[in-house]
Amino acid sequence: MSLIRKVLLTSLGLVTSLNVSAMDQKAFRKAFKSLPETSATERLTALQDLRYRWIMESYPSRATYEGYPDQNHRWVDNSLKAIERRQQQTRLLLGATRNIDQVDLTAEQQLDYQLLYQDLLGSVKGFQFPEHLQPVTHMSGVQRNVPAVLNSMPKRTVADYEMIIRRLERLPILIEQTEGLMRRGLRKQVTPPQITLRDLPRQIRALVPPVPEQSPLLNAFNNMPKAIPAAMQQSLQQRAHATYSKLLVPAWQNMAEFIEREYTPGAQVDTALTSRPDGLRWYAHKVEESTTTDLSPEEIHRIGLAEVRRIRGEMDKIIQKTGFQGDFKEFTGFLRTDPRFYHNSRDALLRDYRDIAKRIDAELPVLFSTLPRLPYGVKPIPSYSEQSQTTAYYQPGSVDTGRAGIFFANTYNLQSRPKWEMEALTVHEAMPGHHLQIALAQEQSDIHPLRRMALYTAFVEGWGLYSESLGYDLGLYKNPYSEFGALTYDMWRAVRLVVDTGMHQLGWSREQAIDYFMENSAKPLHDVTVEIDRYLVWPGQALAYKLGQLKIKELRAKAEENLDSNFDIRRFHDALLGAGALPLNILEARMHSWIESQGSASAYADSPSAPQTSAG
Repeated sequence: MSLIRKVLLTSLGLVTSLNVSAMDQKAFRKAFKSLPETSATERLTALQDLRYRWIMESYPSRATYEGYPDQNHRWVDNSLKAIERRQQQTRLLLGATRNIDQVDLTAEQQLDYQLLYQDLLGSVKGFQFPEHLQPVTHMSGVQRNVPAVLNSMPKRTVADYEMIIRRLERLPILIEQTEGLMRRGLRKQVTPPQITLRDLPRQIRALVPPVPEQSPLLNAFNNMPKAIPAAMQQSLQQRAHATYSKLLVPAWQNMAEFIEREYTPGAQVDTALTSRPDGLRWYAHKVEESTTTDLSPEEIHRIGLAEVRRIRGEMDKIIQKTGFQGDFKEFTGFLRTDPRFYHNSRDALLRDYRDIAKRIDAELPVLFSTLPRLPYGVKPIPSYSEQSQTTAYYQPGSVDTGRAGIFFANTYNLQSRPKWEMEALTVHEAMPGHHLQIALAQEQSDIHPLRRMALYTAFVEGWGLYSESLGYDLGLYKNPYSEFGALTYDMWRAVRLVVDTGMHQLGWSREQAIDYFMENSAKPLHDVTVEIDRYLVWPGQALAYKLGQLKIKELRAKAEENLDSNFDIRRFHDALLGAGALPLNILEARMHSWIESQGSASAYADSPSAPQTSAG
């Protein structure tokens, strides 16, 4: 999110909002009261089951992505009453978890307990901050997530299309509730920074063009399955178009006008989260939530400065290798402007990404003995969001719903999409990055579904960034420009540590952050501006990438040192990914135990050496 827990839960379409409708109160009370009072094992399993059901039935959009039944007709309930009910239910679940005696649990059950408890505790800590009062940003919210959810729904039968129509009919309620939260946030001065809202009305209006067939909301009705009779197809299309014209167009247009006339003019001009009420503590919570560490913003800032210096030294060596006559600024200017580094069509850009992906797939068994069965594809970021979207993102697939994972690449403004960044971006978003890690977690049948869908940003994005370094092992980065591109991406994440903490903790201006980014990176100004605005509306989220990568590299170095000739990179990766996504504090303890268990050559005697499955 997953861009990956925040990215995948709010902007990559996994849920419509962080504040979703709770289970029916009566159903929750009945399930909660029926929790067993017998063994710790039974109580833990029952709590996991209830938590999973609660998420699926409270987050209907997430249920769609997971293939959980009977939720595809619903949206979230964003009323204040529902938000308060969800918070109370979460507190009850946390209290019940605290009553479990861990002594009676096995090692794996203790891991289940730690994850459940830490997840619930983090949620409850977050309730003290009014994040629900800014449900929409240029990076996330109903305008971004609704089309993604609709396009991810099953589209095979008449019943599937009936569910889509029912969701369309209920959409104005969601829009109205979202606007209500925004109005409340406006009164309390809890809004995204004003500068980041400039593109929001355009994003919304792009959903409701004059011709219904051109709306991203109705994509499902443009190419319906031949198994549905033509007369029925026409009837379903007519109903969808009528709902669109009578209900959806007015609702979206009203929201766009509200944002233009009231929300943006009244939004916070100050860009730092710390300028909001109780902002220092709020930012500290966001940092802890995203990184799953106890590092302070100041400590993270210093780590970022050190990493920038280190990577800058490596970049200078590459410049010398190319024979370029000029300094760093001149070289990055050359990379940003020379036509040889850019495609001349969107189709050519996508073809190149797909070619890189196929070349990577063939080399993966060198590094992994277990590969996912689920395939993945490469698609362009939808036009309605491409202008203000980042360079790329990954959307998980699902075997249960028959949906492949998707690496979405931005094809907007080709002069900001250099060829030298494409290999690093592909290993991060697709294989062996997000698709491999997330799909493997989804396919693990021996862990609870609650863990299979976990998306801890520091782990997921840390793995994605670590995967970029595996590009060398996969035969990528063979010319100095693509090697510089890999370093540019590493620098990008190091710079994040500096500018995110700089803007939200140390008083940096938006312009100061942009200048620092440009001085230390070859990324084009458009990309840099989009990135800085992302950090403004998702405080702390971008810190997780580099900190996660550094932790994984630290664990690998420890394994290589301790195991020496017994170290096997494939078994290390299997162990790292084998429990699904984990908070960094839990990952570290788990991997230290694994290293100790692998301390002799005999530990490897019965381990498999051949790939178990092939990549999609």
